Amino acid sequence: MRDLETAYSNFFASCQGERKGKKVKPPKFKKRKSQQSARFTDNGFTVNQHHVTLAKIGDFKVVWSRPLPSKPSSVTLIKDAADRYFLSFVVEIRPETLPDNKQTIGIDLGIATFATLSTGEKFNAPKPLKKRLKRLKKAQRNLSRKQKGSNRREKARKRVAKIHPKIKDTRTDFLHKLSPRVVRENQTIILEDLNTSGMVKNRNLSRAISDLGWRSFRDMLSAKSDKYGRDFRIISR
Repeated sequence: MRDLETAYSNFFASCQGERKGKKVKPPKFKKRKSQQSARFTDNGFTVNQHHVTLAKIGDFKVVWSRPLPSKPSSVTLIKDAADRYFLSFVVEIRPETLPDNKQTIGIDLGIATFATLSTGEKFNAPKPLKKRLKRLKKAQRNLSRKQKGSNRREKARKRVAKIHPKIKDTRTDFLHKLSPRVVRENQTIILEDLNTSGMVKNRNLSRAISDLGWRSFRDMLSAKSDKYGRDFRIISR
């Protein structure tokens, strides 16, 4: 309810010209088959080693991706389109400034080779969409043939929905492993500002760029540089 109240407050403030930036549209009900979420504040949940208890819902057995660094102030229960459940915690993290090692690195992003460092070291991305594209297209064609509202269509929809998270998870895992390594090993990280607006007009090129996750990598480098006290710079071409 608090999120809904905030959404409506932003909408009305935008309509009255009291909110800067793009005009905010009114909140919409989420489709039942799309991603669903619910947020719980500090009085609405408890956490222990193996379970998380949510108010009016009950206990969830948890497989932790990593230990919580501090006491969480809120938690969001997320159900994605593939019927997977996740818990996302808001926690306070102290900066972990690393010693200055005087190292500077430049990074050139590309399609054939994901990243080439100024040292000559190269990294190839897994390109999960390219590997699963045939399977995804087949599942989407099968979905389009099913009658709307039927049980068979729902099963076909879930088959499509399960492919997308696998693609995203593979890409994110690669980027989460590469970005901290670059940040930890270098004091200054320099990345060329890529003008992708012209590239995305080409359908095949746009798909390749999306598959690689250039923007996600840039955001991860920026966030991790802030966390560890590194200097992250973006330069013009």
